[in-house]
Amino acid sequence: MEQLVKLYRESYLGKHLPAYDGRKSLYTAGPLPFVSKEFRITLIDDDDGSGMQRRECEFRVVIKLAARADLHHLGLFLQGKQADAPQEALQVLDIVLRELPTSRYCPVGRSFYSPYLGRKQSLGEGIESWRGFYQSIRPTQMGLSLNIDMSSTAFIEPLPVIDFVAQLLNRDVSSRPLSDADRVKIKKALRGVKVEVTHRGNMRRKYRISGLTSQATRELTFPVDERGTMKSVVEYFYETYGFVIQHTQWPCLQVGNQQRANYLPMEVCKIVEGQRYSKRLNERQITALLRVTCQRPQEREYDIIETVHQNAYHEDPHAKEFGIKISEKLASVEARILPAPWLKYHDTGREKNCLPQVGQWNMMNKVSLAANAGAFNVLLSRISKMVNGGTVNNWICINFSRQVQDSVALRFCYELSQMCYISGMAFTPEPVLPPISARPEQVEKVLKTRYHDAMTKLQTQGKELDLLIVILPDNNGSLYGDLKRICETDLGIVSQCCLTKHVFKMSKQYLANVALKINVKVGGRNTVLVDAISRRIPLVSDRPTIIFGAD
Repeated sequence: MEQLVKLYRESYLGKHLPAYDGRKSLYTAGPLPFVSKEFRITLIDDDDGSGMQRRECEFRVVIKLAARADLHHLGLFLQGKQADAPQEALQVLDIVLRELPTSRYCPVGRSFYSPYLGRKQSLGEGIESWRGFYQSIRPTQMGLSLNIDMSSTAFIEPLPVIDFVAQLLNRDVSSRPLSDADRVKIKKALRGVKVEVTHRGNMRRKYRISGLTSQATRELTFPVDERGTMKSVVEYFYETYGFVIQHTQWPCLQVGNQQRANYLPMEVCKIVEGQRYSKRLNERQITALLRVTCQRPQEREYDIIETVHQNAYHEDPHAKEFGIKISEKLASVEARILPAPWLKYHDTGREKNCLPQVGQWNMMNKVSLAANAGAFNVLLSRISKMVNGGTVNNWICINFSRQVQDSVALRFCYELSQMCYISGMAFTPEPVLPPISARPEQVEKVLKTRYHDAMTKLQTQGKELDLLIVILPDNNGSLYGDLKRICETDLGIVSQCCLTKHVFKMSKQYLANVALKINVKVGGRNTVLVDAISRRIPLVSDRPTIIFGAD
């Protein structure tokens, strides 16, 4: 379509600059000088540096009038004279403003991403985050508004395939041969990924990976003529390109179709930049991505304004064509900060009520407790108690971290039980069974076995298991998700996970926060609204009410 506009804008298109949605719709700011017309466009492949004749492809493009988008109804809607928003008119304006960023950046849904819109961040296992922005036209009480927000998403790092595999497996790949599990993981990660070859100088032909060979590179042969003469991949690369394959024990990448696959050694391939990672991120990658996207409001505002300046909407030829003007300043709206409600703690605590400040409150009364690290009797006078403490009579602990010794796990559990107790819970300090250590890959077996052992002991007394405390490695991959799934869907038990770094620090503030989490999980209440107790909150049916949820 870009080539069509370049060739025929001044003639057949009546000097109009169309906006294209990338599928079947083309929009112009005025009528074209025809109702229907066919164009034939020839595209030539980019020069790949091989000196060979470049391939030509001819495309048939038919443009015909389908409908006219009426902006009059949009004006009526914005004036409040029409109830329903004219979605077609809004869609046209949205497509017009997407034209320029689509040509500059990598579009993903309603967002655009680029390695140059902010610093890239590694998420691990060959995946990195790119910064970008979300953009859409919205009708508001102020008129039409361009909604822009910052966003981030995951892309595959443009690494040599050898380096990508090293990151994926998290080890030096030359130290030992690949296992069957390694091969499966590599094949799953690379299937469908585009790579370019690096062994032919400036000729960077691109291929899409379809699979991985079951044989090592040194064992692979293929026919080189119609008589069926076979040649090894190692020989072919040396004789044809003068390239000596180093990792002959590795499998080759398969590119092309399965019937006639081509073999490419991993060391001659580099991942093409700009490929979005669409598979599910693991827990560690999600945490890293959230850390990147978490911004203070002032930083986010600055980035949004910079994005608007960088996009230079006032210079956008498509916006000019359709008569769209974008202000470079953020819209100002009247607002007020809602007063924070008073919260009630337990009557026996040091503070019975609390007024949150800037959306925050602290049950430890904002007192530094570093000097009282082991003094729970001092801490007791400085902490506000939960309004309704839950009960944990029976609990066990499983440690999945190799760094944490059983004695450390036991001490941590004791300190946590004491914090729960002084915060207002009924918490038995001794576990049903001693803490045990286990390997993460055996999570399901260990959880079910330990749960069965604990229930066998408790059922003779007519009791239930109330809580499972779990110590996790700091980088635990899918372990957290697997553990929660098993506990909640198979065993039906409340669990509380704690990372290794927190277990070693054992800070009182952290223990207090975990105690609050446990209390809610076992049916307790940490705080209640003072107005709710005194019945000063009106019923939603008595007064116009709006309920917001925010996290």
